[in-house]
Amino acid sequence: MQINFNNLNMNQLSFNSEFEVKIRHFLEEWFSSSETVQVQTSGSTGTPKIFEIEKKKMVNSAEMTCNFLGLKEGDTALICLPIEYISGKMMVVRSVVRKLKLIIADPSVKPIEHLNNEIDFCAMTPLQVENSLDQLHLIKNLIIGGAAVSESLKDKILHALAASHVQTRIFETYGMSETLSHIALKQIAPQAEDYFKVFENVEISTDARGCLKIFAPNVNSEILQTNDLVDIKNENQFRFLGRVDNVINSGGAKIFPEQLEALVKKEIPNEAVFLGIDNESLGQKLILVIEGHPSEELHQKLSAVDYREKFHKPKEIVFVEKIPRTQNGKVNRIELKKNLHYKN
Repeated sequence: MQINFNNLNMNQLSFNSEFEVKIRHFLEEWFSSSETVQVQTSGSTGTPKIFEIEKKKMVNSAEMTCNFLGLKEGDTALICLPIEYISGKMMVVRSVVRKLKLIIADPSVKPIEHLNNEIDFCAMTPLQVENSLDQLHLIKNLIIGGAAVSESLKDKILHALAASHVQTRIFETYGMSETLSHIALKQIAPQAEDYFKVFENVEISTDARGCLKIFAPNVNSEILQTNDLVDIKNENQFRFLGRVDNVINSGGAKIFPEQLEALVKKEIPNEAVFLGIDNESLGQKLILVIEGHPSEELHQKLSAVDYREKFHKPKEIVFVEKIPRTQNGKVNRIELKKNLHYKN
């Protein structure tokens, strides 16, 4: 199904699938007299909650993204993210604001498998991208959010695009529900960047812990304090180091699991998660959890990982059949630790 927001007539549209009906309900809410819409958080860093967001601020957010990517009236976009969350809602709002032609594809791990023609814009999760590598060349501008993009996936993306000889632009996003999707993008292809670039009218700083503070008055009137440890290069660029609540303290050393996970995923395709398990002598013992079954080849690749510090090497490697995730695809570290039933 496609909705042309340049010439919208809701009465002429036929919403058939469950996902299409949900989009229709959101459009009815959007075009209602209410000045706000309801948005549900993902629950990846706490209990999921629903809150009200001003429509005018969602419009501001949409304009920032569309301007950054150079999207124009009549361009095509594809939505394949759940409409319950800000990521899905903002795909619709961007289409409304910039008068795009919006193609609706049910959220799945292979959302563009039936796509035959080029489109100008799409937003996907890393898992969706992983299962769409052979068709990425059909998307001119792709943003990836919901979870960090692993080093192995970045390599797969670059190889897939190299084979197709196209200049698809792919970006990793940084944002949250409170910033109405993202406030910064980092290019993965055609040229990989190390730092996120913030949008116009977004100010960044850090607190005493080194965690990012965001002031983006166009989308949120408050200064947002995150628990994300960052390295700020200048007023427009920053590098994500890891979440302060994920930091592992082992033997007096602070370890950022996200950085180690990126290192491991350069060597193996499996999902990998570093955890700190309570330990009497170390405080926390560093372990590595791998999704999948052990094999000689996998162990050889793991032994090839070049850890920067000796204490970065895990004390133990645990294999699990499946690593739990939140509803929008992020690794659920709390649930994973519970499932391990670990003993000192």
